[in-house]
Amino acid sequence: MAFEFLTFLSYLYTQFEFSDNNNNFNMKVGKIFKISLLAIFIIAGCITIPIGYGYYIVKLQKADIDESAYLYITYEDNSATVAQKLSQITDNGNVKGFELLAKHNGFDKRKRSGRFEIKNGDNMHDIYRRIVSNEQTPVKLVIPATRTIEQLTGAISRQLMLDSLELSEFLTKPIYYESIGYSKETLPSLFIPNTYEVYWNIKPENLMTRLMNERRKFWNDSRTSKAKKLGMTPEEVATLASIIDEETNNDEEKPIVAGVYINRLKCGMPLQADPTVKFAIGDPARKRILKKDLAIDSPYNTYKYKGLPPGPLRIPTIQAIESVLNYKKHNYLYMCAKEDFSGKHNFARTLSEHNANARRYQQALNKLNIKK
Repeated sequence: MAFEFLTFLSYLYTQFEFSDNNNNFNMKVGKIFKISLLAIFIIAGCITIPIGYGYYIVKLQKADIDESAYLYITYEDNSATVAQKLSQITDNGNVKGFELLAKHNGFDKRKRSGRFEIKNGDNMHDIYRRIVSNEQTPVKLVIPATRTIEQLTGAISRQLMLDSLELSEFLTKPIYYESIGYSKETLPSLFIPNTYEVYWNIKPENLMTRLMNERRKFWNDSRTSKAKKLGMTPEEVATLASIIDEETNNDEEKPIVAGVYINRLKCGMPLQADPTVKFAIGDPARKRILKKDLAIDSPYNTYKYKGLPPGPLRIPTIQAIESVLNYKKHNYLYMCAKEDFSGKHNFARTLSEHNANARRYQQALNKLNIKK
């Protein structure tokens, strides 16, 4: 509309003529009219050119990127820092379009955060509306099977807008985990390692609500029924699964290992699981368990105390949980790491068979001079 008005003024100016019969008065009027028309033309141009440029950088200038990129905005960001982040993703025209919109729409008066997608062909109007309307693109959050809650919170904080210390303090407060039915020992059983879609700026309490919902979905009627048949709660299944994860990385072998421990539990034998001793002494990477280690007085020492320890040694994997619920039925009561250090085990039905397997493993450790 503004462009058409300028065109009309230009036409009037170039087409305005006076005949030779006009008197001096008419000539003066004509001159004044021409000057006035020129002034209007200049003023209109001063107004419409910036408007036209603004329209171009906001609506017509397109993001030219090979594939979708993501703009991460924290609560500490303002229009200047957001513009700087945009400059690393798209061209200068888009950045100027953001600066223009931010200035005229009071961007800095309201704190915003989130992860926002920028697609090839987006104009700044699209991008800006996405930000102020909080149209975030979720992230795929990977919950790993870590050994400690501190390691877990560190892994989560590297994927989300969460401080690991803040999240760790939130999770490890008794007032929190006791309110949701857990103890310090059983808390690792809450987490089901998997990939979940969440918003990048999710708050700790909302994240935990989501993960608790995912746990309830995982422990459906089928899995809960299998646990009951074993005489176990989901927390106890997770505890045994954590021992299995520490025993072997071989997923095919895990149901066999689970069967060994379940056979022991059924006949009242102590589990005598080396990973529980390593946990008790605080050295999960230990290669060799010494006789003095077996004497440590800890509820996690399954050489000293029968039954399951108070809680998981780590966050167990889904494979290990499934291995407990669907354990391999056999007559093995003993197992020992293979002397080839493959990570697999030799299984035995009798103590004499087991002792022979253990001797071979001890000899392999001695040969490599592995003391612990």
